Amino acid sequence: MRLLDREIRKYNELLFVDGYNIINSWNSLKNTSMDELEESRRTLIDILMEFKHYTHEGVVLVFDSYNVKTDRQVIMEEKLLIVYTKEFETADHFIERSVEKYGRKKKIRVATSDRLEQDIILGKGATRISAKELEYEIENFYREVKKIQAVEKIKNKRHLGSLKQDSLKALEKYKEKMLKK
Repeated sequence: MRLLDREIRKYNELLFVDGYNIINSWNSLKNTSMDELEESRRTLIDILMEFKHYTHEGVVLVFDSYNVKTDRQVIMEEKLLIVYTKEFETADHFIERSVEKYGRKKKIRVATSDRLEQDIILGKGATRISAKELEYEIENFYREVKKIQAVEKIKNKRHLGSLKQDSLKALEKYKEKMLKK
């Protein structure tokens, strides 16, 4: 729990994500087998890690381990906090307690499409974002990143275009040499 508290202190704004709720709400992540569930979980983690690089919010992804005999696990992957709840603890319960604990000091959003959970966290002072709204927000984020990358690519081409032909050839030879290593 120390890792969680230490990391959460770094942010004024937090986004808690109910992992399995999102997986079961997004068509791109829905699955039918346990193998696919692991793949969906990994995909969601990757998406949120990428998203985290461009947001000012602390992002906490929470997965239920309700029926698994285990203690709570908190893992940090590239600034994304991933929580696997302990036995008999739901993601909803963990998120509710976190909102109670940090809600007075931080601005908190909770991503879930569970209507009851939305009502509870609203009552505790957090704001809600549905699974669809989160998906839309992330899609917009990816569109913006692509626009920025396109502009950067154009800038780089302009810069390379101003180089003399012999300099470009030298760079190309160096690139080939490095690729052979």
